[in-house]
Amino acid sequence: MNKDRIAGSERRRLYLAGGLCALGVGLGVARYVVTRPQPPAGHPLPVDFGDLAPGKLMTVDWHGRTVWILRRSADDIAALAGYESELADPASLLSLQPEGCRNAHRSLRPELFVAIGQCTHQGCPPALRSGAGNRAEFLCPCHSSKYDIAGRVFRTGPAPANLVIPEYHLEGDRRVVIGEA
Repeated sequence: MNKDRIAGSERRRLYLAGGLCALGVGLGVARYVVTRPQPPAGHPLPVDFGDLAPGKLMTVDWHGRTVWILRRSADDIAALAGYESELADPASLLSLQPEGCRNAHRSLRPELFVAIGQCTHQGCPPALRSGAGNRAEFLCPCHSSKYDIAGRVFRTGPAPANLVIPEYHLEGDRRVVIGEA
């Protein structure tokens, strides 16, 4: 009977060690997804968004990453201030974005939102939908993380950070160049 007790104790230690290893790997993967480097500068992607209507989302591929271009209406922009208490990082102090996008709408121009279309939890692609009170939001179908249309994450889901904003600049009123400041 003493042998069974020792075997049970060793088994518990093995389970604990395995669990701690799995936790370490999981935290490492989550950190990589959130802090992974941007694609190299010098490989810009020019995109014409001139025909994009307010409320519509354009998706482009840039170096194997999905990039969103969303044209926001004046009502969408005004609504961004109405629920900041529900957000994990409303001022985007802990977020990855170019210096020129450190503002309430997280963009160079309020009506135009450009972001990497990958959830900061596990890299899944969120979808644009109507949320509470008919406000537009992005919802990740994998684990229900939600982001507003400035890419700011709501506290209710597992995503640890706001969506990543790539380096970009505007050329006139109809063109965005992703990958160059």
